[in-house]
Amino acid sequence: MEATIKENVFKTIGEHLSDEECEAFSELPFQKSYARKTIIADEGKVCKYVYFITKGAAYSYYINEDGDKNVIQFAIEGHWITDQYSFFSGKKGIFMIETLEDCEMLVFSKESIDNLCRGSHRIEHFFRILVQNAFAALQYRLTKTNSETAESRYLEFAELYPHFLNRIPQYLIASYLGIRPQSLSRIRKELSEK
Repeated sequence: MEATIKENVFKTIGEHLSDEECEAFSELPFQKSYARKTIIADEGKVCKYVYFITKGAAYSYYINEDGDKNVIQFAIEGHWITDQYSFFSGKKGIFMIETLEDCEMLVFSKESIDNLCRGSHRIEHFFRILVQNAFAALQYRLTKTNSETAESRYLEFAELYPHFLNRIPQYLIASYLGIRPQSLSRIRKELSEK
């Protein structure tokens, strides 16, 4: 089993998986490499997989009526990414997922996750906490986007995700924060002058 997944499970639920659970976890995914700027999930198509990044970076987004990208999530090593709506419902996807760097990923199908969860309460608990945390984070972000200044949103992002700042293009960070790239440039400039 990939060491980063073991760490991810422990960090998420505060428990280690048994040898049998690790064995089950390692048998189900397949490893896949993706080049930079590869679309791995497409809006309008069913998202059949959950991706665990072992190397590289990716992001999910949708494109609005004006053709602007609206970033939903970033993921780097040790992070999971999928179009949860499509993955869990089996309906057409609403997000695109694209690699930002060359990536190595462990890829899980819905069937493999369901099998893992049926075989282990601890693994089921882990996946439930992942989904619960993703939902809570999205609600928190929506509230902050609608109630906080752009500067405070950027400062919080920089504090929570400092490791993203040098790997994610500024225009995508601006989209994630719900601001224009020019506004983010201005905010960063003003903060550097303080």
